[in-house]
Amino acid sequence: MAKLRFSALQELATRTPLEVQTPSNLENFFGINVFDKKKMQVYLSKEAYKAVVEAIEEGTTIDRKVADQVATGMCKWAKERGATHYTHWFQPLTDATAEKHERLFDFGENNEVLERFSGKLLIQQEPDASSFPSGGIRNTFEARGYTAWDVSSPAFIVDHTLCIPTIFIAYTGEALDYKTPLLRALSAVDKAAVRVCQYFDKDVKKVNANLGWEQEYFLIDKALYNARPDLALTGRTLMGHASAKDQQLEDHYFASIPTRVMAFMSELELEGHKLGIPLKTRHNEVAPNQFECAPIFEEANLANDHNQLVMDLMKHIAPKHNFAVLLHEKPFAGINGSGKHNNWSLSTNTGVNLYSPAKNPKGNLLFLSFIVNTLKAVHDNQDLLRASIMSAENSHRLGANEAPPAILSVFLGSYLTNMLDNLAEKVSDSRMTPEEKTALKLGIGRIPDILLDSTDRNRTSPFAFTGNRFEFRAVGSSANCGSAMTALNAVMAAQLTKFADEVDALIATGKGKDEAIFNVMKRLIIESRPIRFEGDGYSKEWVEEAAKRGLTNITTAPDAIKKYLDKESVKLLTGLGVYSEVELHSRVDVEFEKFTKKIQIEARILGDLAINHVVPTAIAYQNRLIENIRGMKEVFDSEEFERLASDRKNLVREIGERIVAIKTMTYEMVEARKVANNIENVEEKTFAYSTTVRPYFDKIRYHIDKLEETIDDEIWPLPKYRELLFMK
Repeated sequence: MAKLRFSALQELATRTPLEVQTPSNLENFFGINVFDKKKMQVYLSKEAYKAVVEAIEEGTTIDRKVADQVATGMCKWAKERGATHYTHWFQPLTDATAEKHERLFDFGENNEVLERFSGKLLIQQEPDASSFPSGGIRNTFEARGYTAWDVSSPAFIVDHTLCIPTIFIAYTGEALDYKTPLLRALSAVDKAAVRVCQYFDKDVKKVNANLGWEQEYFLIDKALYNARPDLALTGRTLMGHASAKDQQLEDHYFASIPTRVMAFMSELELEGHKLGIPLKTRHNEVAPNQFECAPIFEEANLANDHNQLVMDLMKHIAPKHNFAVLLHEKPFAGINGSGKHNNWSLSTNTGVNLYSPAKNPKGNLLFLSFIVNTLKAVHDNQDLLRASIMSAENSHRLGANEAPPAILSVFLGSYLTNMLDNLAEKVSDSRMTPEEKTALKLGIGRIPDILLDSTDRNRTSPFAFTGNRFEFRAVGSSANCGSAMTALNAVMAAQLTKFADEVDALIATGKGKDEAIFNVMKRLIIESRPIRFEGDGYSKEWVEEAAKRGLTNITTAPDAIKKYLDKESVKLLTGLGVYSEVELHSRVDVEFEKFTKKIQIEARILGDLAINHVVPTAIAYQNRLIENIRGMKEVFDSEEFERLASDRKNLVREIGERIVAIKTMTYEMVEARKVANNIENVEEKTFAYSTTVRPYFDKIRYHIDKLEETIDDEIWPLPKYRELLFMK
């Protein structure tokens, strides 16, 4: 292993950047590999094009005849672009994408080439469902599952394969993916938001949820990555002493992008732009070797597909530049981990961003209605939102003075905070006087245009208003955005529905529309006040204050995930049709199993590295010291020997004690794992791994990291942090 480490370092020293020529005429190649509306107009009949557009915009169904026309046109375009195969591209609960390739053509009796792509194959296929996570919905012997075309997300070509975005469901109809619940949640929030918008504008017929994600990641030299089994197999370092210099000087943040990294980024952007992904931003992040890319906003379902594509592209492109990309939330201890901020908003078919202040009282009352309902939705469903972003990986990051705490809170900024408090004070619970109405409307009408930039950003807030959107900052870098977006849009749909029901009930009693809206808003402002927080989310004082406010602080992944099954969460999600109760229970089982397996793998690798790499290295160095001590004893008299060798004898003793500690705790960890493995109940096994196996990781690591500090650098087997984090 030591030889492997130094071989990797020598290889690193010879790296030269791969040049990437990025065309400057973006408009000529952006979306070139996407079967978008522009290409549909060329390759489809007017009938087929109209049917597809209506299906995208209005949710209508495409019949088989039209599907055949679409398939013919899509196939012709794809073959002209060099495609030889097609696949239904879907997002199972593995946290990765999936695809099974089929040829676009086949051979007839006389070896003539026959086109093999029809509307039937476009709309639906039947991949094997037995090996994908299902949480008990499907047994191993029940292999059948279906993929079905998601017409709202355009087909695209990767390499020579036509990829068709699809949902993935079981033979019995339950969702087995991230996309299906997301589409249901987006439909629910559309319906509920339109209902509220129509109090203000009858022309609003559709509301879209928008998403702008910010993808953080690390790049590590491929040779060094291959010399770290923990990185290669878990995505994070299970041991490693801190580098003398890491991010203390904050000199990496927004600094000049290294040449090799720039080449990687350029190719990522080029390939992303060909796939219609509007990547716009790239920069160095806070930690060494940490970077970020981000696109402009898109409709949430499409944006999520594009994020999955970008993560796939990173993994394919990085090796070309002798990199490995790390999407784990916490690859290195002691420095910042990686998140994926989900910037979320709602917009109407009339072109209005519902989270942008307007220029008149009517528009700003609409704006405030959505702000207040968002506060209430987050307040009432903090546990469900936390469950949607929690995982074994993200639990390392949350609350680590680099990311939002596990306590859900909302940052609005001083202007909006004061305005809501004043609104709650001014609104009367009884019928409002004309003077009160006028005063309120005047106040609302004075929301300034500069509100977009009128407050500083609060990086400690898990859910922050940033001018014309909310930023859900707690989402992890490796996560599928679909999980967080499903939960967020679902809770918003439920809250907007409640709001409209209450407003309608007041109007039925004779109150005016605006007065009814004001009265309901006042109560929501008061009830959701505990979720609003403008201060330092990292402080101990906030933890104490949050507890007084009744906010929950769940820091362990199993406890957080289990909140999906709270009575209120089940009622909300099943009531909207986002999940059935069977699907919800299966999701929790899947998340429990993923947590257990990831901790199990980490425990095995840690045990292997500790016993087979670290301990032998420590013994070898200890033997060197012992030989040195023996030699000194021969050279020096007893008094001088004791004076000169005492430090080495103490070091031999210290190394011995650490070896004993490592071997003892590793044995205990293995035994705890064996006990946990014999537990049949999925939930009980998960909690056993969390409480009896995982705690050994940091204890064992402590002694290994101390040995790394002590042992001769020449024989240490694993690349060190200073080598991993500061590449040339």
